[in-house]
Amino acid sequence: MNANRKTKQDNLHHLFSTLAEKKQFNGTILVAEKGEITYKGAFGLADFKTERKLTSRSIFDLASVSKAFTAMGIMILQEQGKLSYDDPVKNYIHELPYPGITIRHLLQHTSGLPDYMSFFLKQWDRSKFVTNKDVLDMLKEDQPPVRFQPNEQWEYGNTAYILLALLIERVSRMSYADFLQTEIFRPLEMQYTRVYNRRYSHERIEDYAYGHVYAAESNTYELPDHVPSVDYVVFLDGVQGDGAISSNVDDMLRWDRALYTDKLVKRSTLEEAFRPVKLNNQETFDYGFGWLLPKDQTGGRIVSHSGGWPGYHTYFIRYIDEDKTIICLNNIEQDTAFEQMILAEIDNILFERPYTIPASPPAEEAAVEIDTTVYSQYIGTYQLFPEGEIQVTQKETRLFFQLPVLSMTELLPLSETRFFPRATFDQVEFIRNESGKATEMILHSSGQSRKAVRIQ
Repeated sequence: MNANRKTKQDNLHHLFSTLAEKKQFNGTILVAEKGEITYKGAFGLADFKTERKLTSRSIFDLASVSKAFTAMGIMILQEQGKLSYDDPVKNYIHELPYPGITIRHLLQHTSGLPDYMSFFLKQWDRSKFVTNKDVLDMLKEDQPPVRFQPNEQWEYGNTAYILLALLIERVSRMSYADFLQTEIFRPLEMQYTRVYNRRYSHERIEDYAYGHVYAAESNTYELPDHVPSVDYVVFLDGVQGDGAISSNVDDMLRWDRALYTDKLVKRSTLEEAFRPVKLNNQETFDYGFGWLLPKDQTGGRIVSHSGGWPGYHTYFIRYIDEDKTIICLNNIEQDTAFEQMILAEIDNILFERPYTIPASPPAEEAAVEIDTTVYSQYIGTYQLFPEGEIQVTQKETRLFFQLPVLSMTELLPLSETRFFPRATFDQVEFIRNESGKATEMILHSSGQSRKAVRIQ
């Protein structure tokens, strides 16, 4: 190992061991350059109940990092001559009631299709699992309105990738899981990677990293299955395509290396996957086929994706001009802004810039004492467009709020009108009318502010 790589290794170990000592990182990390591992580590627990520790081979739910595999399945079928990106989706999924949507629109999040989760969270018998067929049946029978016409806007969503998984099955005449196993995982010797719906299938995988969320009421980390605000992970466990792939850092490095070759598809096909969206008005957006396309500080090309699901935050970042890779898999719910700070420091170390240990989110000690009778003025439902509704509740002398599809979080007071969610850099501000009742909520996050209007 050369001196520069040894320095990077030492710095990365210092960063992650420090974070782990502070209990600010629970997961696995792999950093590679030109395919050679610069640093690999595992910190924390795979199962908080049994205190089983994570290992570098621990397998995680990738959440939306799975989308790149779904997109690759479509690309393989395209190269086999079985479909074209600009084919209408209705050519393959005849019962889809939305005209004008192409396969490309699904790949690039420009279809305008409504989000399936919001429907099933409100209108589903939670004793039954939701499957991809149920999502298609919902679109066919209920026909919720589109968000916009195809290719008029870009809006990230999950419904499109469920349809892509169904499309793969109809075209290949194989199950989505078998197709990916046959065409991607097995050829790349990704022996720890699979489509995995653990609750739906009742299968168990050795060395599996169970995702944990912070349960505000009990002040402990628990499986989301047992936390009412996010227990939808159980009945939504039958869907595939937008997520549902599990893997580990070593297999993800094998995936990374294959994307520099023509093992799966031609290089020209890969280049199209890394091409930005072009909308009807000629505006572009930095998203390809299952990949975000940011640029680094030196202008080099990056293709990346993140994944979030209750208990999991995952990151797969490829600096394709420099051939550097970051694979970060977490199995606890954590502040997104803090995770971005960690990734920024990995980037600094990787490119030999000065780095620091990220400043921690404010602790509970930052809260001030206020008259908690004011909380009754804030309880209600607030509409946050387009994400959905925010619920604010009170239990005894504690105030809680819940963002769409996230776990309930305690709000700690900075003043009578301004609060911060536990262990985050975010702040929540209530706007009150003359009688003192809240009419709006302002969410302050990462330098941006968003308004939510009280509707109940």
